[in-house]
Amino acid sequence: MAPIVHELATGLRFPEGPIAMPDGSIVLVEIERQCVSRVTPDGAVTSIARTGGGPNGAAIGPDGKCYVCNNGGLAWLESPRHGLRPRGPASDYSGGRIERVDLATGTVERLYDASDKDRLNSPNDLVFDRHGGFWFTDVGLLRPRDLTWGCVCYAKADGSAIREVIFPMVTPNGIGLSPDEDRLYVAEMLTGRVWMFDIVAPGEIKKWPWPQSPHGGRLLASMRDYYNLDSMAVDSAGNVCVATLMAGGITVISPDGRSREHIAMLDPLTTNICFGGPRLETAYITLGTTGKLVSMQWRCAGLGLNFVNS
Repeated sequence: MAPIVHELATGLRFPEGPIAMPDGSIVLVEIERQCVSRVTPDGAVTSIARTGGGPNGAAIGPDGKCYVCNNGGLAWLESPRHGLRPRGPASDYSGGRIERVDLATGTVERLYDASDKDRLNSPNDLVFDRHGGFWFTDVGLLRPRDLTWGCVCYAKADGSAIREVIFPMVTPNGIGLSPDEDRLYVAEMLTGRVWMFDIVAPGEIKKWPWPQSPHGGRLLASMRDYYNLDSMAVDSAGNVCVATLMAGGITVISPDGRSREHIAMLDPLTTNICFGGPRLETAYITLGTTGKLVSMQWRCAGLGLNFVNS
């Protein structure tokens, strides 16, 4: 039996980065509208903060503030047939950065715009570990005739330290932690690959050698067809639940990578998923081209996120 999908909010301008809050609301970003918004249980949408650029992944930090990956701004295509779609950096691209948003006041602070190696290009998604630091992906820049390598960084929430840990990657997008936080998962958008990295200490990985690995990771899964990958969440069973572009839905990959299942959504650019509800058994999913937030009952509890529902 196909899962029952409930429509919670419409009219969103390319939603991403959903966070299920303890009060039952969903905080998310609207990339095209350049803002952080809140969706209440009755479906009302209010703007919390305007970031400018392109707010993308979001997560609650140890101080209760919302940390946002800002890609610097995107150009857009929109049509009645295909809805709203990104098409590379905006003409007024303002540079990639990590921002901190006070959900009570709407104040936006710029926390980082460069790592220890280079300026940030297009930060996309982030996840906090139990120590209060966060891992985040930087997609790189996808221009009409070229693209730059992407990377994964680790940073402290107080703005005191940032370090590039994984390089090079091809358009790294979604990122998540295993239940024991001994493994980091990263989804590459254009290759349709999910990589896993062994964590040995906060912000440190044990690298697998070349030529078995191009960057220290091990391949968990690769999509068989022309599917791109977006953001992800991990459930309590350790499954990697990754938003799958073109196929339009969520692909559920087992921790050993041997099995996978696709749960279809009615939007080719399904962008992200998070878990909420009293027992974390509700999945909240953002649909980009149609501008919707939907929910469905999940097969098991989701994995609680540090500083939100852990």
